[in-house]
Amino acid sequence: MNKTNAMRLLDAAGIRYEIKEYTYDESDLGGLHVAQQTGLDPDQVFKTLVARGDRTGILVCCIPVSCTLDLKKAASVSGNKKVEMTHVKELLGLTGYIRGGCSPVGMKKQYSTYIDETAILFDRIAVSGGARGLQILLSPEDLISYIPITTADLIEF
Repeated sequence: MNKTNAMRLLDAAGIRYEIKEYTYDESDLGGLHVAQQTGLDPDQVFKTLVARGDRTGILVCCIPVSCTLDLKKAASVSGNKKVEMTHVKELLGLTGYIRGGCSPVGMKKQYSTYIDETAILFDRIAVSGGARGLQILLSPEDLISYIPITTADLIEF
């Protein structure tokens, strides 16, 4: 396996992590599929979503794959009146990552990043390793302090 940019950056920062490889399905790049393939709790696997605020521009939200992003909560925590998801066609240009392989670690530019507060309930969480079929398991505290990420209530109920 070749190291991804996300892995190289975590290595350089001295952050411990574990790799979980899985077989991805081009027709099902959803996070629940990832959780099934890796055998991890869907509440412990976090998807990386890229959105655009009307005041602050691009922002990144990491939420459990079993949940839906509450755009109003994302707007409130990020200082926007309105937040909307970016189009998947914009993802590569904005982040350097493709759909199904977007990691909060190692994006082309460091955007304001938020993670759902449930992340801290786990010893380890999984985020994309920067390529389809690759998850990085690490301490949420390490991820939060490295990027840095703001912890907030981001999910719909």
